Amino acid sequence: MTAVVGLLVALCVLLAPLAAEAQRPAKVPRIGLLFATSEPAGARFIEAFRQGLRELGYVEGKNIAIESRWAEGKPERFPGFAAELVRLKVDIIVAGITGATQAAKNATGTIPIVMVTVPDPVAAGLVPSLARPGGNITGLSMLAVDLAAKQLQLLKEAVPKASRVAVVSNPGWAAHALILRELELAAPRVRLTLQSLEVRGPEEFESAFSAMVRERAGALLVLPDPMHLIHRIWIAELAAKHRLPAMYGLVDHADAGGLMAYAVDVRDNWWRAATYVHKILKGAKPADLPVEQPTRMEFVINLKTAKALGLTIPQSVLIRADRVIQ
Repeated sequence: MTAVVGLLVALCVLLAPLAAEAQRPAKVPRIGLLFATSEPAGARFIEAFRQGLRELGYVEGKNIAIESRWAEGKPERFPGFAAELVRLKVDIIVAGITGATQAAKNATGTIPIVMVTVPDPVAAGLVPSLARPGGNITGLSMLAVDLAAKQLQLLKEAVPKASRVAVVSNPGWAAHALILRELELAAPRVRLTLQSLEVRGPEEFESAFSAMVRERAGALLVLPDPMHLIHRIWIAELAAKHRLPAMYGLVDHADAGGLMAYAVDVRDNWWRAATYVHKILKGAKPADLPVEQPTRMEFVINLKTAKALGLTIPQSVLIRADRVIQ
């Protein structure tokens, strides 16, 4: 009898750690998000990402945690935010744009990084190739450079009398230099002269529009940029005030009162980013996941704005729109 009791006690001692291990809750993966915009401006993007996660079975606060950091259009904040996410030991960093991805790369060589809207990951030195990204970075590109010529062409077709187009860029974002070079090549083909205007902060918008009027610009092209997105309503109001038909590099501008936008569906990119997160959490290595290109482009025309400008959009342009705002 004593031997049996002793055996039972020994078994309890041996099984106790196993029972404790079985009762221990599973580790909840933590995803760090590096956003370039403000939270209100990026609300639709983060919701698309969360929707993608939900469709894959992840519920925030239950089996996944998200740490969001918002740069509010200030790229100098990226390095500090990236370092903070590394200190928090997140399992994956999801980085919105080139600067955010570069900051994450500088902060860690081991934590997987998923980029979401990087115009040219190879030219930026983030990956050696799209098919074989290598290292700890993969994700999605944006094609902002490739779309620039088409934006200029559509703008010329919508405003055929325009001969001079003001282009608003931000020197703080590396991709804009690449886009401007593409625009300079495309402009002669559609018989347009470019007026390049650098805007580093919202305090420079007024002076930029004054320069457009002074140089008699007939139309405006606003490059995709977090700062422009944050202040999209104000930019649309300034364009209306100065009666400048404008094309934008993000569709949110047309929804905010801008005339036209031709762009990658950024929300779709964020939705697809969730798939990369899922694959990595299931054991895939970023080095083995090819970088994908956008699959959805949108051409949006705001007819309400066109009417306010006294502009008639040609039918040949209207029929190509994916969405028309009445």
